[in-house]
Amino acid sequence: MVSPALQVAPRLFGRSGVLELLDAHGLRPSRALGQNFVADANTVRRIVRLAELDPGQSVVEIGAGLGSLTLALAEAGAQVTAIEIDGRLVAVLRLVLDGVGARVVHGDALKLDWTELLADHHEWVLVANLPYNVATPLVVRLLEEVPAITRMMVMVQREAGERLAAGVGHGAYGAVSAKVAYWARATVVGRVPSTVFVPRPKVESVLVSVVRRPQPAVDPTLIGYDAIGALIGAGFAHRRKMLRGSLAGLVGPEVFAAAGVRPEARAEELDVAAWGRLAACRQAATSGPRPS
Repeated sequence: MVSPALQVAPRLFGRSGVLELLDAHGLRPSRALGQNFVADANTVRRIVRLAELDPGQSVVEIGAGLGSLTLALAEAGAQVTAIEIDGRLVAVLRLVLDGVGARVVHGDALKLDWTELLADHHEWVLVANLPYNVATPLVVRLLEEVPAITRMMVMVQREAGERLAAGVGHGAYGAVSAKVAYWARATVVGRVPSTVFVPRPKVESVLVSVVRRPQPAVDPTLIGYDAIGALIGAGFAHRRKMLRGSLAGLVGPEVFAAAGVRPEARAEELDVAAWGRLAACRQAATSGPRPS
């Protein structure tokens, strides 16, 4: 039985408030779901400030947890749709958000019908403390499939954030970096210490700004994203190999020459524009002459 004092959820609570709320409802953070709840008002307000939201902005939050970030978003005047996969937390989340006007959705962000969910507005901003185990595939999928989300401000594990934002020459640059760069400009805009979470993770977190480009980095009328993505995946699957080895059977010498890409280069040396040229030249070489 929840005590009367806890029937009213605390607003932008700290560590003691989070622990008290969990205890009152007999809850423990789930390792399987990567749950680390933000327990610091300054941190959630900082995230909201960096998101640069307009009054009345349509915001979707994934992994709302106990609602501390949701409350900060509502405090800033955002119209929030808060998604939470853990059925144990949904009732608590609704209690915490009672009276602030946020919409709570119980569902898996990797399986939701995003077109239906976001149908009420044309442009959305994602602001979220993303679970470490799904952050990278989720960001990439949303860029690929949900054009209504035009900006993101996400808190993720430092290594994942650096991969999202890395450019050629950075040690974290990889397939994810190139795919994100096709759709958006991503930048690490801040670090977050483990001390602001319950429980405290063993890793550092970062804040990443992702701004969707008005048009993809490679003209889609020249070559489609799927063709570029397939080459990026093949190239980075054996990133220590030269491209002539990692792309053997896919790209021949004449394609490397036409694209202006050295076959001795490695995947990590190619930016998304170079991957686009390589894919376009490969398509031209394999399609053959057009019938007159």
